[in-house]
Amino acid sequence: MPRPDLDPIRTAAELATAYIAGAAQRSVSPPPEALAALPRFDGPLPEDGIDPSDVLALLDEVGSPATMVSTGGRYFGFVNGGALPAAVAAHVLATAWDQNVALPAMSPVGAMIDAVAARWVTELVDLPEHSVAAFCSGASVANLICIIAARDAVLAAHGWDAQRRGLVGAPPVDIVAGTETHVSVIKALGAVGLGRDSVTWVPTDRYGRMDAGAVAAAISDRPTIVLSQAGNVDTGYSDPFRSIAEACNGRAWLHVDGAFGLWAAASPARSHLVDGVALADSWSTDGHKWPNLPYDCGVAICARGEDLRRAMAADAAYLGEEAGRAPMHLGLQMSQRLRAVDMYAAIATLGRRGIAGLVDRLCDRAAEFAARLAAGGAEILVPPVLNQVLVAFGDDAVTDAVVAAVQSGGVLWAGGTTWYGRRAMRLSVSSWATTADDVIVASDAILRTWAAID
Repeated sequence: MPRPDLDPIRTAAELATAYIAGAAQRSVSPPPEALAALPRFDGPLPEDGIDPSDVLALLDEVGSPATMVSTGGRYFGFVNGGALPAAVAAHVLATAWDQNVALPAMSPVGAMIDAVAARWVTELVDLPEHSVAAFCSGASVANLICIIAARDAVLAAHGWDAQRRGLVGAPPVDIVAGTETHVSVIKALGAVGLGRDSVTWVPTDRYGRMDAGAVAAAISDRPTIVLSQAGNVDTGYSDPFRSIAEACNGRAWLHVDGAFGLWAAASPARSHLVDGVALADSWSTDGHKWPNLPYDCGVAICARGEDLRRAMAADAAYLGEEAGRAPMHLGLQMSQRLRAVDMYAAIATLGRRGIAGLVDRLCDRAAEFAARLAAGGAEILVPPVLNQVLVAFGDDAVTDAVVAAVQSGGVLWAGGTTWYGRRAMRLSVSSWATTADDVIVASDAILRTWAAID
């Protein structure tokens, strides 16, 4: 075996360390000159290859300045978390391990870390002890996995084996969902063959919460799946899970899209905001949002492991017999990287109190953001309850202009949205690196930008 050249790996570690250390001094959005340099990546397909050190130098010289600095403290877009240094370090080490964790026989260390991290997640968010969690690429895929499990379970309860017989001729499956259901959940419905026209849409209030009475009225004796959410993507508010679960009570499968909001259950001070969430049948969440893991990491969870395995297990002679937990039998992927190691490192280094503190700290930062912007005359459209802030700056045109100017200004980055017919800036305070000083700097920059436009 030829001796590997390890110098590029050492250099990459040094460059990565320097990048993270300098995040606070970078423009949050890429400056024009950095974007102008990106065509340097383009060129003819190399015939003989380029020296790895030269490739790495190009990546850092051209790529690093052109990144969106989401690892810093002033990126407030799309509910993107930062990346905890401990999780980044574990990610790098596990990449060097290059483990395929489809089966325990393929990676004993991967199987152990996967099992422990999965259990820790369910304990942190206080789900039933018998719940089974599986790591995947993100909450979009976690929603897909859970909805497949739900579909097969509700059909099985009506005597239909969907994995064996398919959906042609199957009893129709009713879907009950709020009008604020996240687009990834709707996308999953189409992917699993249930169709968007099968949805009975339930009204939501001005905070984005479903009407539990309307949910109860929509549930029939047919196979039914109710789709709820923990943490509306704009407001952060959650559905009334306890009342919805009482309405389902064996008559329907209750799924919770908890991409970020499910982590409120990890905080003793904020768990009441998701009261009753543990009464559901399945949950999805992200690791790369509130837990601040590197991309990408999601978690699909079912209250009963047999429901997950019914939908996801695969069989072939070459796979052999596996007793106990095998990740490929709990999700869509067979070959898969050790995503769980990032979660393991984050939870191990923070602990239960540290995870709760991270949730509380970011909620507090969001409240401070809203207070400072309101004091400056901006309109807070919904009182913040978790880590989301919705703010308007007069009419829609002015608000959009402020959002665009802030995005190009480099001090911070925030997105835009529409809430109850009003254009708004959406601030998602999701990074472990965001400090009280970051909130002051960012809110002052927003107010200055508004003053210059208005």
